[in-house]
Amino acid sequence: MAKLKLGAIPDDKPVKLSLELPAAVHRDLVAYAEALSRETGQPVSDPAKLIGPMLARFIASDRAFSKLRSVRTSPPPAPRWSGPATSNEPG
Repeated sequence: MAKLKLGAIPDDKPVKLSLELPAAVHRDLVAYAEALSRETGQPVSDPAKLIGPMLARFIASDRAFSKLRSVRTSPPPAPRWSGPATSNEPG
């Protein structure tokens, strides 16, 4: 049997969202939940709970997004030191 991309679903505090899925996507989600239940031996009581981990896996595997995120969250470059400050004014 092929190994599924998702493993056991962690129990985490959820954020409630409301969304609409195309019927075909919902059917695939239910079928995926059944396959995951067989593979892990843990029943998936609500296929909608797979959406979060699937989305997280998708985002984690998106190289362009990862690169964009690292550029956006990296600290600004340190200022370059240009030598001692000099003043032409008499002191």
